[in-house]
Amino acid sequence: MTFYESEIKRIRSTIYANQGQLNAVIGIRSYINHHYDRELSLDLLAHTGFISKYHLLRLFKKYYGQTPMQYLTDKRIERSKTFLKLGMTISETCFAIGFESPASFSTLFKSRTGKTPTAFQKEQFSQSQISTGSETLQHHI
Repeated sequence: MTFYESEIKRIRSTIYANQGQLNAVIGIRSYINHHYDRELSLDLLAHTGFISKYHLLRLFKKYYGQTPMQYLTDKRIERSKTFLKLGMTISETCFAIGFESPASFSTLFKSRTGKTPTAFQKEQFSQSQISTGSETLQHHI
C-alpha cells in the first residue's frame, strides 16, 4: 500500500467512521430526492431512516453541510426552475413541488434566486426567443 493509499484510508476512517450512519444519511437524502413533492418533516425522515431526529440533523449537516430541511428546500427550488422553464404556471409548479401556498412559494423562490417566479419565467422565455432567433438567423446565412 502506498503512502497516499494509507492516508486516504486513514482519513476515510476518521471522517466516515461509521458506515451504518453514512448509509442512513445517504438513504434519507435519496428518500428526499424521490419524495420532495410530498409533505416531509424531520420526524418522518428520522422515522424513515430509523434514527433520532437530533442525530439525523447532526449527521446530515456533517456529511452534506446543511440540514435535511434546507436540502429539501434547495431540491424543491431547483425542480421548480425546471417546471417554470417548461411553461407550467406558478400555481401548478407550487403544488407539483410540494408547497401548499403559491404566495409562500413565490416568497421563498425570490429569497433563494433573487427573482420572482414570474420574472424567472419571463427571463427564460426571452432567452429561449433570443436563442431560437439566432439559430434561425444562422440557418438562413
